[in-house]
Amino acid sequence: MDADRKFDPYKIIEYGGQGEIVEKKSRFIASVEATHTEEEAMAFIETVKKRYWDARHNCYAYILGEQGQTMRFSDDGEPSGTAGRPILEVLTGSGIRFLTLVVTRYFGGTLLGTGGLVRAYTQAAQAGLAASRVAVMRYGHTFTVKTDYNGIGKIQYLLGKQGIPIGDAVYEEQVSLEFQVPFEEKERLIKEITEATAGGAQVNVSDPFYYKSAEAADHG
Repeated sequence: MDADRKFDPYKIIEYGGQGEIVEKKSRFIASVEATHTEEEAMAFIETVKKRYWDARHNCYAYILGEQGQTMRFSDDGEPSGTAGRPILEVLTGSGIRFLTLVVTRYFGGTLLGTGGLVRAYTQAAQAGLAASRVAVMRYGHTFTVKTDYNGIGKIQYLLGKQGIPIGDAVYEEQVSLEFQVPFEEKERLIKEITEATAGGAQVNVSDPFYYKSAEAADHG
């Protein structure tokens, strides 16, 4: 992977949903779950298989790792390339990580053909993601800023202008604010806070890590 892309934002499932489509009387039910390990992914797949024990197929795909390092899929008896791979392609296209998506098929009596199966599994996977809540994870820092009451308004204005929400705020002799800042914004924001408060603010910055951003996420 390109080193410059190593710390790109990625998406996660906050809570999984369920979507369903019907194609020529076959039901395709997509179940989505946040999973962080292969053990969690396989446990969720088994749970879905037990729930829909009488279904003909439970095809799945999952993506794990901040850079999507681990990807697996299964056609579960459908013709090769018609189920698991289309599901995986929906997941990779969405930019979401740490999730498992299972599409359960109840056969409706009519063969769909290769192209029909690919379309149905693709649409079902998309419906499952559309029914899930998605959040954005960004690589960055926690800023802890201490300032006097003269500086607080300037910092709040600065953060508000840039759409950075304040997490914790403690009002004592001095005011202490805590908030998350994207990795690439770190140096510029330190400079702007210092200038806005004429050097009166004490800024402490954490080591970088992935944090859940307040921005809205689409499904790719």
